Formats: sequence, C-alpha cells, structure tokens
Amino acid sequence: MKVAVTGATGFIGTRLVEKLHQQGEHVLVLTRNPFRARQVFPANVFQNLEIVGYTPQQSGDWQQSLAGCDGVVNLAGAALAEGRFSPKHKREIIDSRKLGTEKIVEAIALANPKPEVLVNSSAIGYYGTSETAVFDETSPPGNDFLAEVCQAWEAAAQKVKESGTRLVILRTGIVLGNGGALAKMLLPFKLFVGGPLGSGRQWFSWIHRDDMVALILKALKDPAMTGIFNATAPNPVRMAELCQTLGQVMHRPSWLPVPSFVLEILLGDAAQVVLSGQKVLPKRTLESGFEYQYSTIKQALEEVVASFK
Repeated sequence: MKVAVTGATGFIGTRLVEKLHQQGEHVLVLTRNPFRARQVFPANVFQNLEIVGYTPQQSGDWQQSLAGCDGVVNLAGAALAEGRFSPKHKREIIDSRKLGTEKIVEAIALANPKPEVLVNSSAIGYYGTSETAVFDETSPPGNDFLAEVCQAWEAAAQKVKESGTRLVILRTGIVLGNGGALAKMLLPFKLFVGGPLGSGRQWFSWIHRDDMVALILKALKDPAMTGIFNATAPNPVRMAELCQTLGQVMHRPSWLPVPSFVLEILLGDAAQVVLSGQKVLPKRTLESGFEYQYSTIKQALEEVVASFK
C-alpha cells in the first residue's frame, strides 16, 4: 500500500508514518519543509519513504505525486496554540485547512490512477461547546469560530466524492501523548501547583495518540468506513476528574485550581478548547468495530506520563 501524508512531521503525523513504516507500507510525505522532514525521517531508517515538497494552498507539480497512491491522509493545518486569534491568525487557521484540503482534492481529481480513499482530519470543535449537551456524529454544528473552521474544512473534503474516492472524516478530540497540549498542561503539576483547570466542570473529550493512529490506519484499510467518525475515546471526563487522575498518576497534589489566565498564557486563545469543552461520544466509531487500546483516562495518562520520564 502506498499512502500520501500531509502534516507528517506533526504530533500525530510522525507516529502515523512510523506505524506505516513498521507495517511495510510505502509512504509519500508531502511537506512544506523537505529538509526538516529528512531530519525527522532519516533515509537510513525509513527506506520506503519518499519526500515531496509542496505548497499546501497552491496547485503545482507536487499534485502529480498522488497518482498511484492507494490512500491519502490529510492532517495539515496551522497550529491553534500560537497566541491570540487575531483576524490574521483566524484567516490563516481557516485557509490552511480549507484551501489546503481543496488542493488535495484537486490533486486526487487529476490523479490517474486515483487514490481509493481520503482520510481527512477535522475536530470536535465542529459541535461547539457545552457543559450539558452530549454530541455524537449526527449532532448539528455549533456557531463559534472553531465550528466555522471545521464546517469549511469538511465541506472542502466532501468534494472528493465527485472523483469516486471514499472519504473518511475524523473529528478529533484532544490527543494525548508525549507532546501536544498535554505537555503544556503538565507544567503546573510538575511545579506541585496542579489542580482543576478553569471551572473543572467542562468536559474533556480525548483520545490517546496511539488510538488516533490506529483509527487512521483502520480508515485507510477498511472499505466499510465512510463518512464522519468521532476520533475520541468512549469515556470523556470532566476537567476536575482529568486533573485528579493526572495528579494521582504523577504523584503530585491536585487540589489547587489553576486560573483560566494561566492556561491562556500557555495555549493562547486555543485555551478555550480546554476551558469550554464538550462531551463527544464516538458512536459510529464503536459501531465500525474499532477497538480502543486506551478507553479510560487513567490508562491513557499512565502511559503518557511514563513516556515523559
């Protein structure tokens, strides 16, 4: 199997490429920075890996590289946790996802032979935030900025079906692993001043990075998977429970509430993802037969904290 991956040098992408390599698959990395990609994926280790430089929001010769690929995984998008959502940053966040996906879809339409499947990232921000509602894949969209981003992102991906390519959209929760948002959230606990973030009542819908990658692999290879799937664990928790469990796993106190402004300093406006939250259930994901390795927050945090040591 030959798989093209955008966002391959990111938090999820690096682990995905490693797993594909372990399975003996051929990987095509589409990257804005080929030099960095070669550092992340050295040729003496990743023999069946090809690196192609591309401009995500522009048509170009790079699009020809998708011909002959069996699948495409589109994970690219400007980082959220980089300061305030200024008008310029908002535009960058939307364009990097919407226009970037449009160019991938365009490349698939031009390819001969065409990839059989596009696995496109989205986010549970699609649903908006709530302390009381429960969301699954059939729930309507929210009306805040992140919901707007996700709707534009998914609409761009939907057009790939015109090429006869199977489409899987993964609405991803907060991904837990050695890095990502959790790495920044650990700081108060390391300093022995950890505790509930914000009110503590907000929902935290999460997925372990290894389960995220396993779900992507299933989406690539299972022809029965099509449409929208929530990439979240089946047991979301409230922030207070998350922080209590994190304190137990780290053997640190978890009684001192962390003010919202501290998280805003660490994550910028993306802190609203953690401070507001939503309870998202992976109904269709479970119905697809996907089996989670980490279904409870304690299992996930024990593995992640051990990996930081």
